[in-house]
Amino acid sequence: MKNLFIKNFGCQMNLYDAGRIADLLGKSHDLTPVSTPETADLIIFNTCHIREKAEEKLFSELGRMRKLVGGHDAERKVIFAVGGCVGQAEGEEIFRRAPYVDLVFGPQNYHELPMMLNRLLYGEQKIHAVQATATDKFDHLPETGQTGPVASVTIQEGCNRFCTYCVVPHTRGREWSRPVADILAEISVCLAHGAFEVQLLGQNVNAYSGVDAAGVPHDLALLIRQVALLDGVGRIRFVTSHPADMNDDLVAVFSEVETLCPYMHLPIQSGSDAILQAMQRGHSVEGYREWAKKLRRAHPDMALASDFIVGFPGETDNDFQDTLNIIEEIRFDHAYSFLFSSRPGTPAALMEPRVSLDVGRRRLAILQERLNQIQRQNNQNQVGKREEVLVERPSRLGDGMMSGRTRGNRMVNFQGSPEMVGQRVQVDIVEGLPNSLKGCLVGKG
Repeated sequence: MKNLFIKNFGCQMNLYDAGRIADLLGKSHDLTPVSTPETADLIIFNTCHIREKAEEKLFSELGRMRKLVGGHDAERKVIFAVGGCVGQAEGEEIFRRAPYVDLVFGPQNYHELPMMLNRLLYGEQKIHAVQATATDKFDHLPETGQTGPVASVTIQEGCNRFCTYCVVPHTRGREWSRPVADILAEISVCLAHGAFEVQLLGQNVNAYSGVDAAGVPHDLALLIRQVALLDGVGRIRFVTSHPADMNDDLVAVFSEVETLCPYMHLPIQSGSDAILQAMQRGHSVEGYREWAKKLRRAHPDMALASDFIVGFPGETDNDFQDTLNIIEEIRFDHAYSFLFSSRPGTPAALMEPRVSLDVGRRRLAILQERLNQIQRQNNQNQVGKREEVLVERPSRLGDGMMSGRTRGNRMVNFQGSPEMVGQRVQVDIVEGLPNSLKGCLVGKG
């Protein structure tokens, strides 16, 4: 075995996990990551169970890729593995529908991949390893191999909220937090590898509750203060937060820690208290409104992002109008929005009355159109400002353009050169586009 291909689905935490899997198998089996599956000896699907039809997308991609590489009919045997949250949730169903899959594992079991891979190489078949809680997972992982100006570090996993539509507590398990010393050690390695910005990740990141080497409890605000003390940290971000786990210390840290970027992804899901109650979100619209006000008072440049679910069971026209009202009031800088998707095993899957597909789609189209209009208006309001941009990569626009993000997490494209990757540059914003900004490098005309 020489080559590893990972097909990743889903959130930033899955991207982080995919990178750690590559680190792990690189050390244990000297596997080299490849960008296409044709030459791979091991193909891993690192899945997400949140989005609609996640299982069907997996099986479609499995079939397509098996044909692409020849599967078990080729002289070169390719090992197929399915990990992540669909692996956790579906288990034996994956073997039934895709019998050429050799290994299924959950998001808390990927540290066991070297051992499981050895079992396959010695002739064992159909290994199924899913365990919902494994708080020692990180103890078995090698030093991170992340490089580049932006590094992501998982600090918390799982969720105790049990929102009625969500599968996370069932696939990622209950909340647990990594020790402070372990987090700081991983960040230090990332800094040594060239990182300037650190993103702290968690399913419910502001529920972080870890301890330091002396046993002193740390919440997220205190952890951020500790991270900010590390030499070389220039920017700090964190995602994703839950409104019910906000506190005033976390708001205050935005005004007190200069390296903490003024950006908060705080999903509300609905602007209707009746729907929030049916979702068992644990917060009200007024409570959310107050946190938004506090955050904007804490930092004048605060950018707010959110998530919305449209067509939740029982959602009326008035409930949907409440959602439109809250986006007009708060005017989110960015938002993700989705049509309600029934997830098997969740209480919402059995809730009535259902919102018809036609009505749900129409509401989603209206919501997305307005969210996009507001986002573009907010981007246009950036024109004339001078922003510090951390250059991340050549722009997908080509033509000598480079891409990077402002402290407010807005993507900026500007004329530059690849040598700028990792640098902080000053850029004058000249155009606000629907999903990004266009800038002019200061001093370049």
